[in-house]
Amino acid sequence: NHTRISEFILAGFRSQPGSQLLLSALFSTMYTVTVVGNVCMTLIIRMDSDLHTPMYFFLENLSTLDICYSSVITPRATLAFLLGRRNISYSGCASQMFFFSLFGTTEAFLLAVMAYDRFTAVCNPLLYQVIMSKRLCVLMVMGSYLSGCINCTIQTGFTFSLSFCGSKEIKHFFCDVAAVIHASCSDTFVNELIMLAVCGAIIVGTASVVFISYGYIIITIVQMPSAESRHKAFSTCSSHMMTICLFFGTAFFMYAQPGATSSPNKSNTISIFYTIVVPMLNPFIYTLRNKEVKGSLKKLLKR
Repeated sequence: NHTRISEFILAGFRSQPGSQLLLSALFSTMYTVTVVGNVCMTLIIRMDSDLHTPMYFFLENLSTLDICYSSVITPRATLAFLLGRRNISYSGCASQMFFFSLFGTTEAFLLAVMAYDRFTAVCNPLLYQVIMSKRLCVLMVMGSYLSGCINCTIQTGFTFSLSFCGSKEIKHFFCDVAAVIHASCSDTFVNELIMLAVCGAIIVGTASVVFISYGYIIITIVQMPSAESRHKAFSTCSSHMMTICLFFGTAFFMYAQPGATSSPNKSNTISIFYTIVVPMLNPFIYTLRNKEVKGSLKKLLKR
């Protein structure tokens, strides 16, 4: 029988004091840019009635998710680097894992929903407003959150049913599922299998929706008669495609392949991309690549 521990030590990126200060400054800067950028994106969409369309409704929800997603991880990691306090309570670790899985999974489903929205806009433009009704858009967002709730309940429940004894170190800068499983003194084969099956199903399922949608989009764009039409159709999808590549690329590398729990040092670096970098870049991607958003921003600045 093992005594259940009351706290963990987040041991990711443990190095010299100077490096810790640099990491703290880097994390805090990126988090500030993330919050400011996504808040600005949300305000632009809400204040311009021309952007009250399904595409921007989903984009507004994506910005909210990115703020929540990053807020679960970054502020605590920044303080840990700055103050050297790496302890996190057992319940705090479970809560962090729960909300991180919730927002991360929801974002994956929302990106798939946005791909379907672009498919409808490009391939069925005359029926777009009918198909993408306000009711359907709300249901799709609610379905994304429901899927996130199911996954985070499964992942957190199974992970914290394990025994943790002896070393309290988690070789990560936050309570990621794979890193916490790796710190357990129980047999983790079943948990690793569940993580691989559930996360793999989510990533493959949502990515399939994306690939099928964009397959039809590409076919439709190629068949368009004028270069101007093709350029316009492609410009409405390019920002979303960039976000998908960044998010799903890192997520697949972390969770949808065998041995995802066996390389904690490598996962620390990769995790920065999908927890901090991607949420920070999304507002810039959608602003710089989108004429409508840039136009709305100019109008608001003139006011």
